[in-house]
Amino acid sequence: MPLNVPILLTWLRILTIPLVIGVFYVPEAWLTRSHQNLIATALFIAAAITDWLDGYLARRWNQTSAFGAFLDPVADKLMIAAALIVLVGFDRVEAYIAVVIIGREIAISAMREWMAKIGQSKSVAVNFLGKIKTISQMIAVPMLLYHEPIGVLNLQRIGTWLIYVAAVLTLVSMFHYLKLALAPRPEGDRRRLDRRGLDP
Repeated sequence: MPLNVPILLTWLRILTIPLVIGVFYVPEAWLTRSHQNLIATALFIAAAITDWLDGYLARRWNQTSAFGAFLDPVADKLMIAAALIVLVGFDRVEAYIAVVIIGREIAISAMREWMAKIGQSKSVAVNFLGKIKTISQMIAVPMLLYHEPIGVLNLQRIGTWLIYVAAVLTLVSMFHYLKLALAPRPEGDRRRLDRRGLDP
């Protein structure tokens, strides 16, 4: 397993996940709900910044690797899934929204693994729509974690709108990837699949 600064940042992002969850289980005699919201939001934002930073450093320092490319989206999915489960528990996100977003990530991850096995991973590479979906989630979740208004800004309401947008983009991007995966392949690809005993 390669070990460099970008990958260490990705591991740090994964290790932040239990802290974001755990802060809400600290007794309120130690931390008020407002303080829990603030700390969880700050941790999530710090983790989200490492998502950008590890990719930037990997490209700048020429430290990209297959393992890093695998681990980075896994860390993102774990972050979002864990945060959504916490938010559902506090009635800040509807359960069906969490099911849509988490279910999509599981389905697309499984599809990418299958496409990689048949040598077609590039056909379902992350595209611009998927990136916009991730950005919407990364903005919505800290707003919902913080929950409280800031001045005239009702962060819970804005975050709720954004998470609905993210859910719609989640479904649109899923159908886009499915369309790419199920698209007819050149005859040469079909023959290779047949030789492997796989159904194209």
